[in-house]
Amino acid sequence: MIDKTLADCKQAVAPVFDGATVMFGGFGNVGMPGQLMEALLLQGTRDLTVISNGAGSGDFALAALFRERRVRKLIASFPAPTSKHFRECYLKGEVELELVPQGTLVDRIRAGGSGLGGFYAPAGVGTELAAGKETRVINGREYLFELPLHADFVFLKAHRGDRFGNLCYRGTMRNFNMVMATAGKLVVAEVEEIVPAGSFSPESVHTPGIFVDHLVQVARHPGLADKPSEETAP
Repeated sequence: MIDKTLADCKQAVAPVFDGATVMFGGFGNVGMPGQLMEALLLQGTRDLTVISNGAGSGDFALAALFRERRVRKLIASFPAPTSKHFRECYLKGEVELELVPQGTLVDRIRAGGSGLGGFYAPAGVGTELAAGKETRVINGREYLFELPLHADFVFLKAHRGDRFGNLCYRGTMRNFNMVMATAGKLVVAEVEEIVPAGSFSPESVHTPGIFVDHLVQVARHPGLADKPSEETAP
């Protein structure tokens, strides 16, 4: 019988090795797999290449990985001013940053999940982001060639999941979680509730279980529940 559920987050992050490339879903605190990040912190894994929309805020989850100097490189679109631990690491030269326009970041992940070799995008033309990239003029407009993004591990956050790995997100949890699910060698989701198989109608499944290797049920973190993200708050 197929059952992709794991006992806890410690078991879920155990395969992650030093130097791995890891994608983290979420936009600010929304849809962020914070408990898996905390488990990875406790495990002590280091020299990570992290692919994420932001760089975390406060002292929890992704921000804590920067605080403890576990990240070697960040590929992101919005390392916000509130990302104090990332900022400190970056200014000291302790972490490399590859800055990617947000739409391009999504499509580079999508290309990775679709098996594409890359694509042409207009964002970044004529800026420092174009350095070293192939350019091409299409219909009179200049484009940059962007490479796909893949990861050794992808950690997601979903509202509900079943033992087959089918996931259902709540509201804007969908953000980066859905596309990242397609682009990793090993995909793990933390979910707020594991429901019996067959609980979802087919149209209610946002990420099919074929993309998910494991899932683990966790309680919502009291520091994040119903709290607006510092990165997205007005």
